[in-house]
Amino acid sequence: MNNNKTKMHSFAKGAVILTFGMLTVKILGAAFKIPLMSVLGGEGSGYFTGAYNLYNPIYALATAGLPIAVSKVVSENYALGKFRDIRKLRKISMPIFLITGTIGFILIIFGAFVYANFAKAPGAIYSIFMLAPTLFFSCLMSTYRGYYEGLRNMTPTAVSEVIESFGKVIFGLSFAHFTIWSGQNEFNNYGTIFGKLCLNLIEAEGRLLQFASASAVAGIAISAMLGFFYMFLRYKLKGDDLNELSILKSPEAQSSKKLLKDLIKVAAPVGLGAIVMNLAGVIDSVLIQRRLAHAAVFSLSRLASVYGNLLPEDVITRGNIHIFLAGCFGFTTTITMFLPTISQGIAISTLPTITAAWALKKEMKKNVEKIIKFTSIISIPMGFGLSALALPVMDLVYNTFRSGMQASEVKIGAGIMAISGIAAVFTALSTPVCSMLQAIGRADLPVKIISIGVVIKIILNYILVGIPEINIQGAGIGTLACYIVVFASSIVFLCKITKIKLDFVSTFLKPLISGLICAASAYIFYKIFSIMFNSKISTILSIIASAIIYFVSIFLFRTFDISELESFPIVSKFAKFFKKIKNINS
Repeated sequence: MNNNKTKMHSFAKGAVILTFGMLTVKILGAAFKIPLMSVLGGEGSGYFTGAYNLYNPIYALATAGLPIAVSKVVSENYALGKFRDIRKLRKISMPIFLITGTIGFILIIFGAFVYANFAKAPGAIYSIFMLAPTLFFSCLMSTYRGYYEGLRNMTPTAVSEVIESFGKVIFGLSFAHFTIWSGQNEFNNYGTIFGKLCLNLIEAEGRLLQFASASAVAGIAISAMLGFFYMFLRYKLKGDDLNELSILKSPEAQSSKKLLKDLIKVAAPVGLGAIVMNLAGVIDSVLIQRRLAHAAVFSLSRLASVYGNLLPEDVITRGNIHIFLAGCFGFTTTITMFLPTISQGIAISTLPTITAAWALKKEMKKNVEKIIKFTSIISIPMGFGLSALALPVMDLVYNTFRSGMQASEVKIGAGIMAISGIAAVFTALSTPVCSMLQAIGRADLPVKIISIGVVIKIILNYILVGIPEINIQGAGIGTLACYIVVFASSIVFLCKITKIKLDFVSTFLKPLISGLICAASAYIFYKIFSIMFNSKISTILSIIASAIIYFVSIFLFRTFDISELESFPIVSKFAKFFKKIKNINS
């Protein structure tokens, strides 16, 4: 094993590594999902999204907060010099993840029938089946990720996620395209789709979309397996970078029973929160589709008046309007989920940093402000910008290489993203704040706060989605309300427990004003550029121009001080220059 690296990574370095890693993952994810959704369309995307609606809560149940618990306990023991406990913890955690992964695999298989029937989406069942092995390998991978993250070594997690993403692009897209190609040939020659006779082209296309979605998910299962093998081999070949001499000098390890108790103490409330959130997501998803299905049956004329000719005739004929609209929602989440994914990287880096600061009673206020500010300056301009340029961005993403192929999904999705873009800001901000509450030993609070938020979300979604004139747009409104409550409540509790007073102006107000300027300038620039160029070029130019204005405004408002800039890799090289031109506080 490599015994030379004994110093834990800083929060800033870990956050940058994971943020860049997750940005790479999201770019590769977009390279997978955008072409895939172009192949599947709104209806096929509805099957794909529906499968994940069941997967997410079962994965949360299977891991039950254990990766976060491993990270927290490892970080805490490292700060206290208990290196033998760290090694022992890794040994006892692996069998737990193996058992829970197996249980999760079984639950997905049996849960597929219940979910597909109740959500009125029987075509999603094949995709759900294909997600079972994905869950198994993801659970096994989680034990390694939590272990390395507790040591603040974010590189293994980042690399494994990139490997997974490459696997999705290669295998997921290849499998989906091959399924479409082989299914079309079979229907043309024999009138069947994978052995089942189809009376007409509309029926054949509906069945083919079900299998194309399942094939893409099978590619995801292979990518999860590759990610696990990387983590397994990485540990076998390079170890964990703990110094063997330090281990020999450290206190004797606690009993397995005591370490397991420590894990459960952290994992139970974290896991409960994840389960509540994801289970609520399933309930929410099912209710949304059922409410949409109800509107499509009993208020079709009112629903049709909202979208006009944007609802495809074949979708109406198959009675799958609810699946199609849910798929349109999925078109927007591919883009808006960039923000929560980035903040998730920050949250993962946050946990060991805040745990150590809390345990040592050192630099708590400084770390909390830096984390929230870092999240704010990334999420606010992106979210507001997506809202301001909803239709141009959707058109750029989905119609650049397949002109006009997704007109209905793009136009319907743009209306959703105008709201979802703002909701994504609060989702992104909530993630690291909840992680900090977990780090200071109050993992029960995120559970309670999130529970209240999702109840509000479900109630609003049920009411709003059922109104034909609002329909799927109501899902975005419910999400926005949910995360405003979660973020505001989490901040209040964090400040109250830690007894710190945040610099509201520097942490929130300055990034907010800069973000609003960015969004407004993006909208204005788009209107100006669209006079001279086509929509796609105008969108790209307006994004570039507004980004420049945003960075200028950040420095004009003196959002960062010199010590904060010096703590971030790469950026620190320019800190002296910024100090000289007096655009930041020294």
